[in-house]
Amino acid sequence: MKKYLLFLVGVCFVLNAYGEEVVLSDTSVSGDDVVTEEPFVAPQTTNAYPSSQTENYVSQQIKPATKSLLLNDTSDPLFLIPDNKFLSDTYVFHVDRKLRLGQYIGYGINNNFVIHANMHYQIDFSGHDEHGFSATEFGGVYRMSHGFNQSHIISDALFGLKLWGSSHVRTPEYADSSYYAGLRFGRQFTGVTLSGTVKSTWVFDDERGLSYIDFIPEAYFRFKYDWRAGIGFDFRKSTNTHLMDNQEWLNLKLLRQYGNTQYVGHFDYEFDTGEVQVGADIKILF
Repeated sequence: MKKYLLFLVGVCFVLNAYGEEVVLSDTSVSGDDVVTEEPFVAPQTTNAYPSSQTENYVSQQIKPATKSLLLNDTSDPLFLIPDNKFLSDTYVFHVDRKLRLGQYIGYGINNNFVIHANMHYQIDFSGHDEHGFSATEFGGVYRMSHGFNQSHIISDALFGLKLWGSSHVRTPEYADSSYYAGLRFGRQFTGVTLSGTVKSTWVFDDERGLSYIDFIPEAYFRFKYDWRAGIGFDFRKSTNTHLMDNQEWLNLKLLRQYGNTQYVGHFDYEFDTGEVQVGADIKILF
């Protein structure tokens, strides 16, 4: 009888141990071996779009522009003609019933200094007989800072003089002689260039002597497919309003680039007088 009871106890013990082993193998809660079920994750594509397309576009535009992007963008307000390169700008524009044809030639020296000459001829349809050549401008641009430091600020010194202007055509473009000096500064990004120019001009003429200062903020935008656009303001303050009024100009331009050639259209508006100036030019970098 005693042996029979011991046998039953042994069988119960074995069955109980086997049951616990089965449960533990299914639920797996034992010591450090914890098995957890991972949550379901939907498949992801490798080219997922950002949550905000606008933020992505803006972040691309504010990156500093590369040299290759700016190498031939001759309408950029901070463009400097590279070493041993020529820039030709042939232009025509109409303002106040006067047609002006002009030519600009610039040459780059050592990637720091540019010299240029500029002149134009005026045809007057208003009956004031103000025909003739303008003063010929000789000038230069010296780059004081290339923007290689952390701030990426570019600064240029501007200077020049105009000689041999027509004595009977209005100031200041056709004055007998004038001088100017200024400072240009700004920053170039991948999609936009922001700049400002301060320039002072002195006209030395016995009958029409005066001086004036220009402050010119500009924004220049680069789009896909080599389209460009620019907007700027020219705030001009004159010391002799009898000869030349204070002026506030809105300047707009739209252009298309083909290699080293740019075709540019201009539209300018003066707020006080309502004067409109339209024109076009072709820029070629050699």
